[in-house]
Amino acid sequence: MEWIIHTPEELPGLMPAIFEAFGGRKKIALYGDMGAGKTTFVKAFCAYLGVRENTSSPTFALVNEYRYRMPDGSEALLHHLDLYRLKNAQEAFDIGLEDLMYDPWFCLVEWPQVAEDFFPENAVRMELEILGETSRRIRMKTPKH
Repeated sequence: MEWIIHTPEELPGLMPAIFEAFGGRKKIALYGDMGAGKTTFVKAFCAYLGVRENTSSPTFALVNEYRYRMPDGSEALLHHLDLYRLKNAQEAFDIGLEDLMYDPWFCLVEWPQVAEDFFPENAVRMELEILGETSRRIRMKTPKH
């Protein structure tokens, strides 16, 4: 499944379709070159869920945690990780990635390559590709088997 956007402002309008395509899966690996829009994707996803906090890249913090309300009014969490600076899977383990992969909350991970073995088999793999100055292709890959 894929979507094309011509400007970042189009992304929020796609979130209902993207959310539905996730099929209830909550572990999302975001692939793409620097500047492809991974953090922009996370911001739009957070806004769609109703996160009220300012969302930003966790490049230096490694893990950001956001709260939002479920339809039933209960509080839920979303974890946003940026693994760009990690050198190996042990460092991903040390920051608690394995635990985050098996909790009930959303977890969106930028630069997941170093820690792919931690992701559940049914994790969503999103590839963001630069097509032009502001246009992007967002492709949802099938789960690995």
